[in-house]
Amino acid sequence: VCFSLYFVCFRVVVAYFLGPLHLFRLAGKCFSYVESMYKYEFCPFHNVTQHEQTFRWNAYSGILGIWHEWEIENNTFVAMWMRDGDSCETKNRQTKVLLVCGKNHRLAHVSEPSTCVYSLTFETPLVCHPHSLLVYPALHQALQRKWDGLEQLLYDNLITSQGYRKQLREIFEEARFLKSTKEIKEMKTESRHLEFESVEKCSEEYQRLSQDLHKLTALLTEHGIAYETLIGVSSKVLSPS
Repeated sequence: VCFSLYFVCFRVVVAYFLGPLHLFRLAGKCFSYVESMYKYEFCPFHNVTQHEQTFRWNAYSGILGIWHEWEIENNTFVAMWMRDGDSCETKNRQTKVLLVCGKNHRLAHVSEPSTCVYSLTFETPLVCHPHSLLVYPALHQALQRKWDGLEQLLYDNLITSQGYRKQLREIFEEARFLKSTKEIKEMKTESRHLEFESVEKCSEEYQRLSQDLHKLTALLTEHGIAYETLIGVSSKVLSPS
């Protein structure tokens, strides 16, 4: 029972959408870019893939990264990180996707600044407004209040700048915009398959995912987005191609 319950929750949460709600319309869609002999495909909040378009018997086709977290600078979403892609020597491939203003939704540029670390530029009219990528409006009201209190502490000199940055990151982690150090460590050590050492461990994971789902549905409800819509998109994104 635990495994079947976990799997249902897993389908909803893994390809999860978290961030500015107006970007939700990108979920479930994919955008392609062809350069030389390679075709790249970016599926927001899901993954990035690369396909070598040659007639070689061992032409590469694989995953350059799976949706992981946001990169935040100056309290603004600046890029999406896709990590834990296919293995590449001693590490896994990963991709940073920059979001820039454009007339249409399109993958505009792809590069590999360092071995097995890719950089994509995605143009979209959804980020043209100067406030479209601000973090604060994307937070649940409870976390907004926590941030307000943190700003007051800084203003009253009751907290250092270092302490402020640390607690602000914790707010972003609680919102699931960033992965915590603990989560990153666990992801590196745990199996990528749905296997558990015991029923207790499975139950703990199910409870954690249930909490994530509750936070997400509360945020969607707050902004008038139907919960059933998310399930439909998640199922579409995760279904085998």
